[in-house]
Amino acid sequence: MTDVKNYSVFRLAWPIFLQMLFSMFLGYADTIMLSRYSELAVGAVGNANQITGFLTLAFSIVSSATAVIVAQYLGAQKKDSMDEIYTAAFAFNLFISVFVCMILVIFRFQLLAAIRIPDVMLENAAKYLSITGCFLFCNALINVFLRIFNCNGKTSIGMYIIFLMNILNIIGNYLFLYGPLSFLHFGIAGVAFSTSISHVAGLIAAYICFRKIIKGKISIRLLIPLPKDILLKLLKLGIPAAGENVFYNISQLCITAFVNTIGAQAVTAKIFCNILCGFSIIYSNSVAGATAIITGHAVGGEDYDFAYKRVIKSLAGAVAVSFAVACANWLLSPFTLRLFTDNAEIIRLCTKIMFIIVCLELGRTVNLVIIQSMRAAGDVVFPTVLGICSMWGISVVFAWILGIVLKFGLQGVWWAMAADEIFRAVIVFIRWQKGSWRGKNVASKSE
Repeated sequence: MTDVKNYSVFRLAWPIFLQMLFSMFLGYADTIMLSRYSELAVGAVGNANQITGFLTLAFSIVSSATAVIVAQYLGAQKKDSMDEIYTAAFAFNLFISVFVCMILVIFRFQLLAAIRIPDVMLENAAKYLSITGCFLFCNALINVFLRIFNCNGKTSIGMYIIFLMNILNIIGNYLFLYGPLSFLHFGIAGVAFSTSISHVAGLIAAYICFRKIIKGKISIRLLIPLPKDILLKLLKLGIPAAGENVFYNISQLCITAFVNTIGAQAVTAKIFCNILCGFSIIYSNSVAGATAIITGHAVGGEDYDFAYKRVIKSLAGAVAVSFAVACANWLLSPFTLRLFTDNAEIIRLCTKIMFIIVCLELGRTVNLVIIQSMRAAGDVVFPTVLGICSMWGISVVFAWILGIVLKFGLQGVWWAMAADEIFRAVIVFIRWQKGSWRGKNVASKSE
């Protein structure tokens, strides 16, 4: 069995980085290609994807837990249990995703009404959801396979699969919108079909790689009798992580609502700043993901000291790079922002925000690396409780106080978010140093 524990972080991280980059573009491709077709269609897809993105958080219950269990069991050299774990994770996420698909398709008009979509976009958005919603289960199952690949040290497989999905989606969009199939006038329905086909193809490719490269097996026979122990572990590990994602997204919606009341320039500036720091976020996430894989294997093998030292080493490198990128973003922002706007006030405001982001990125990088490693070690409840309390008690509350009540505007909002990240970073770093995460693993050699 390959000893993933001894892989370098770079070897695991660079395919994860490209995988995340391709995934981000996959989400934007429909919007970009529709922008030359119809502005109303762009708005319809954007609103539809907001709903889809929120509901698919349910998929992370299983996929995030699968990563922890697979990495620890592999680290504990318990290969005999792997097919049972793979089957349970696959079946559980299939069940959840089919349920979400039904909600999305049956209640699409009610869901769109809940976010107050303009009437002129309602029909197109509902049409897009009715098609893509039927195939959303593919996305859930692909996520499970990608976690399995990553934890087996095969991070490049996911990169190639997401790249394939991007190519198929772009070709399909072109055919329906501007190419030989444009005479059908499918418009947004054609884009929805293209997106769905790319996801089906991605699922097929993922399953083939799972069988041929991982040598894994998924069989209904492995669910008889029901593996209650594994299902309970999936829920125990997955629900806290998914819950934190849900509360984070809701908190961001609240903060966005605060920004909307500040004014149009603040809204525009927020979007531009998020674009500029997107690269740094993906980098930190990829390093954190790679480190978590190694941590999971080390903890499964009960090599806690190795896990501790590897996380500290990864953290030092990630913080150094993130700080350098954030500083470069800040110093170059007066020039890079001119790619998006010539408005001097917006550029001036964004430049001030980019300075605050230098402080925020330091905290966010520490949180991403340590918290993902804590979860990989089985310590899932503490970072979730901390995250919910901090993001609501500091980020949301002080965004309102500083940004709205004290009228510091967007700068006040961003200082509140930076304070949240830095506070959590200090707490989780102390917890990692103390070793409170040790002994919380779900698999070990001694069992």
